[in-house]
Amino acid sequence: MQVFNVQGMTCGHCIKAVTRAVQAQDAQAQVEVDLAARQVRVHSALGAEQLLAAIREEGYAAEVAAG
Repeated sequence: MQVFNVQGMTCGHCIKAVTRAVQAQDAQAQVEVDLAARQVRVHSALGAEQLLAAIREEGYAAEVAAG
């Protein structure tokens, strides 16, 4: 599982946008979004850079979560 800190997510539309962006790159990816923590957890065969690029293309600032 990979965890990302994502800024700018505020609602259900944001959750759908991030989920679709990741799943467009890996249809089998499992995406869990925690709005309160501003985190996205992804189970995917893709690397962190590919996932970050997909999230950033949707307009969200994202980085790999520390720890």
